[in-house]
Amino acid sequence: MRSLGTRRAALVAGAATVAALALGACSAGQVAETAILDTPIAGVNAASESEAGKVLIRNLQVEYPGIKGYEANGNAPLEVSLFNETNEAVTVTISSQPAADRPDVITARQVGFVSTATVTTPGEVAGASADPSGSASPAASAEPASTVRPAQIKIEAQGSAVFKPTDAATLQAVGLSGELKPGMVVNLVFEFSNNATPLTLQAPVASPLTPAPRGSAEIHEEAAEGGH
Repeated sequence: MRSLGTRRAALVAGAATVAALALGACSAGQVAETAILDTPIAGVNAASESEAGKVLIRNLQVEYPGIKGYEANGNAPLEVSLFNETNEAVTVTISSQPAADRPDVITARQVGFVSTATVTTPGEVAGASADPSGSASPAASAEPASTVRPAQIKIEAQGSAVFKPTDAATLQAVGLSGELKPGMVVNLVFEFSNNATPLTLQAPVASPLTPAPRGSAEIHEEAAEGGH
């Protein structure tokens, strides 16, 4: 027969075990929820190799353009993060070149930072006051003009550079060799001033943040059903 002290000890131990199991279940639930919320990065990751150290390339991808994609000869905004893990400044130059035996891989005429500025050009405005000779007075008209600066990015020692499609001057693949649609890639070349081996990477078109609407698919399904 157990003493009163022994029975109390057993009850305390049992309560502690139940509490531990309950806490473990709660913890497991939180870990699972965190795993769902923490989505993986969809872009391409790579790193240069040199005696001085690495330059990391993270989350390289093309901004999602919608199901229609980008037109041939158009521009495609890029997203990428660069991290210089060396103890010296490194300049990263990004360009594009055709992929051997890969006609499905799109290239660009140039890779650079595209910014739009409003320029004033002389012109004629309808309804402008006429001079005594009867001709309309010249007036200035404002038109947007895009400028492209080569993608030559200097990153200080142990520094970083992050580029988003929402930047004022966006990093873009300019002059696409063909239509660029979801599921396709752009061939890019990364060169480094510290004599690291150049990297050829294929930037994929990013996935949409929300699923595409099913309106067109539902219409096709109804038409197919009506035809039977």
